[in-house]
Amino acid sequence: MIVLSAVFFIIFRKTASPPVMKANTASRTAQYMALFRALETNRPSGKRLFTDPYAVSFLTAGFKFVTQLSVIPFIRNLVYGIIRKRIPGALSSGVARTRYIDELLQQAVRNGVKQVIILGAGYDTRALRLGFLRALPVIEIDHPDTARLKQERVKRSLGRLPENVRYIQTDFNERSLDQLAAEQQIDKTQATVFIWEGVTNYLTADAVAATFAFMQQFARGSYVIFTYVDEKIIRYPAAFFGGEKLLEDLKQIEEHWTFGLEPFLTRRYLDSFDMDLLEDYSAGEYRNHYLPERSEKGYEFYRVAFAVKR
Repeated sequence: MIVLSAVFFIIFRKTASPPVMKANTASRTAQYMALFRALETNRPSGKRLFTDPYAVSFLTAGFKFVTQLSVIPFIRNLVYGIIRKRIPGALSSGVARTRYIDELLQQAVRNGVKQVIILGAGYDTRALRLGFLRALPVIEIDHPDTARLKQERVKRSLGRLPENVRYIQTDFNERSLDQLAAEQQIDKTQATVFIWEGVTNYLTADAVAATFAFMQQFARGSYVIFTYVDEKIIRYPAAFFGGEKLLEDLKQIEEHWTFGLEPFLTRRYLDSFDMDLLEDYSAGEYRNHYLPERSEKGYEFYRVAFAVKR
């Protein structure tokens, strides 16, 4: 037991620094979320929120080793304990968020959207694992480094790229979404559902506003599913459990959260882009809904919002 603890500590110390977004490497946020989904997939079938057989394809060797051993209950508990200590609340928040966004996406599809656009797709596997997306065109937009690696891993898993998915690589420092849409002939007349997960807190207020202005150009009845952080975590991190440690860890690796919203103002913010807020829940709320038996403290500042274009 002591030896296993030491091995896991070394793996997590080397590879499990706080989730960040890097422009020139496959983002550690994507790696971490893939780990969370792989661990959830290895839980007993009656106790997991979803099944993602593709998540393990994106893991480092160390994380694959951890995931493979996690089928053993006491090792799974050990792994969970290490993650909780390093980033309180992130694991349970991440898997509950995955299930919640899956369900919001399905709701948008049932309401008649004709295409799916995933901004900053990372290692999102919804186009592969959700059957109700197979009849819809899915457009994934991401930085070239992450996008190339993802396509390599998908080809390795499936033997090919899925026919209904377009992988678009772009550096947002070099061209805007409007330019990209024109070049790639993205149809703005189609009712669309956007997924924008784990990105806004790393952007400037101007960049966030520009992205919403882009989504505003799409047809009435389009939906946006996006995450954001409570603005208070940036101003006063001590207001949230684990907030000070998380932001200090980010600072040490020269990463900063630069954007947040005050939840009571989110409806007004979206209104300025002709969008109506339908749902807006904190990690604490959606975690308690999906994982009442695994509830824990931490990451309550993270939120998921769901809006419709009017």
